[in-house]
Amino acid sequence: MTRLAVGLCALLLAIPLLAGGVAAGLLGGEAAAGGQPAPSPAAAGEIPVDYQRLYVAAAATCPGLAWTVLAAVGKVETDHGQNPDWTSDAGAVGPMQFLPATFAAYGVDGDADGTSDINNPADAVYSAAHYLCVSGARDGANIPGALYAYNHDTSYVTRVLTQADVYTTPDLTTRSGPSTAALTAVDYATAQLGLPYLWGGDGPDYGEKGFDCSGLSRAAYAAAGIAIPRVAQDQFNAGPHLPPGTPLEIGDLVFYGTSDIDITHVGIYIGSGNMVNAPRRGAPVRTETYVRPSYRGATRPAPASAGLP
Repeated sequence: MTRLAVGLCALLLAIPLLAGGVAAGLLGGEAAAGGQPAPSPAAAGEIPVDYQRLYVAAAATCPGLAWTVLAAVGKVETDHGQNPDWTSDAGAVGPMQFLPATFAAYGVDGDADGTSDINNPADAVYSAAHYLCVSGARDGANIPGALYAYNHDTSYVTRVLTQADVYTTPDLTTRSGPSTAALTAVDYATAQLGLPYLWGGDGPDYGEKGFDCSGLSRAAYAAAGIAIPRVAQDQFNAGPHLPPGTPLEIGDLVFYGTSDIDITHVGIYIGSGNMVNAPRRGAPVRTETYVRPSYRGATRPAPASAGLP
């Protein structure tokens, strides 16, 4: 469960936004049985059937906890038990990556076989639901806070909530869902939360300690195998541009400036009205609302052979 360490300042900035934005969107999606969100095509395609059943059943033990949040924890931790390395640097083990001491305190016998086994998928998933519930997820009171209790890292909270948003069925009449490249770019970007702003910075992959706004967006899409220009104006010019009124999708680049030929800032949309960006000197890479008066439009980077839906 080891992730990038972030400061208290980043936590205070990120958690309230997520609590009011992403989490609200997750709990308001299309309802499945018991008022739970219906699975998106991405969820149906990548979550093993037995794990999806476990997530749905376990989430039902905690009113207000969407199964998609629980599934997103499983995705981020071990790719739903498909990651063979189930021991983290911190000593967390099993499909939901519990520290043994935490599991000893909150472990649940999910399959009712008389034992609670940290490596048993049913026990691990039900225990994760129980731990999230007692940590603030009950009745949807503070899901970001519950996730932060699960792993004390704001980048982890953002990644889980973004993944949960992906697992919730979108309105297929207005959006097709984010591409694999877009999800990879967002995963990369959210893993950089807390790093310092550095003018001209391209990040650790380029031997630098931080990012500026366009350095972050370029590095994120480079991680997804898509090359985009270095500076914000050139990234905006490169497109492809979303037609006005097109709903944003996770991974879209959002741009700001005084005009289309004076683009001064770029962020990466992560869903439910929020973006991750390197905002300015003295402020770390962080999440914040993408809505601001200087918004000029969005692009959706894609391989050369792909086009907008």
